[in-house]
Amino acid sequence: MKVSVADAARAVTAKGAFERLARAGYVARGVIYILMGILAFKLAWGVSGDSPGQEGAMHLIARQRFGRVLLVVLAIGLAGYTMLRVTQAVAGRTPEAGRHSTKDRVGAFGSGCAYGLFCAAAIGILAGSTGGGGTKPRAATSDVFGWPGGRVLVAVAGLVFIGVAAYQAYMGTSRTFLKDSKPMYMTPRTLRRFTVVGVVGHLARSVTFGLVGIFLAKSAIEYDAREAVGIDGALQRLQTHAYGTIAVTIVACGLIAFGLYSIADARFRKI
Repeated sequence: MKVSVADAARAVTAKGAFERLARAGYVARGVIYILMGILAFKLAWGVSGDSPGQEGAMHLIARQRFGRVLLVVLAIGLAGYTMLRVTQAVAGRTPEAGRHSTKDRVGAFGSGCAYGLFCAAAIGILAGSTGGGGTKPRAATSDVFGWPGGRVLVAVAGLVFIGVAAYQAYMGTSRTFLKDSKPMYMTPRTLRRFTVVGVVGHLARSVTFGLVGIFLAKSAIEYDAREAVGIDGALQRLQTHAYGTIAVTIVACGLIAFGLYSIADARFRKI
């Protein structure tokens, strides 16, 4: 009797180890966002340090006492989150969350790929490789411009980021994210706090993704790879505008809020 890939993925989700690793993944995601927020706050107030992106957060961890051990733990957590999201995409159903829509499965696959790259970046830092995270989007965009239809692909990527930003804003303002959690296990006070950090965090995430999308779209329109930036570059650009310090500070606080939400979600998420 043949077993389909989806059936095999569903069998994996039924194991207790899967749930534990998946919840560790939410903690890892939360740690990354909290550190990104701290680095963004330092950027806003002119304190030198790592760039406020995912790799900058990992480099910050690596320099701490027992940093390599912490980075190994973080890499395991990121691997767990990657596994969760890819499994959700393939299986289309998980024990607590039930059936996932096609839109959710596509989003889960994209998220799994992104966090798989973050996990690879953590492993790369452990292996001793370093990279200038701020120049990578430009280099990648420059390469894509050389492909047939590359300019269109960059524009589409920008629109995808803008679409994700809009969806994050919707989730925050409508509090839709609560349907993925288990509020019945929270006290009224915990639910209020969880909701606040979730709303603020999703809105901050919307701003960062939106900025990345806008700069990618601008890169395609102007046919200039130098306009393409990641989250760190987008916040650095925002810092140069009027009221930039205030704007980046607000985003920094929101990123920290999203990190706190992710860590709390490790306990209350429907897996």
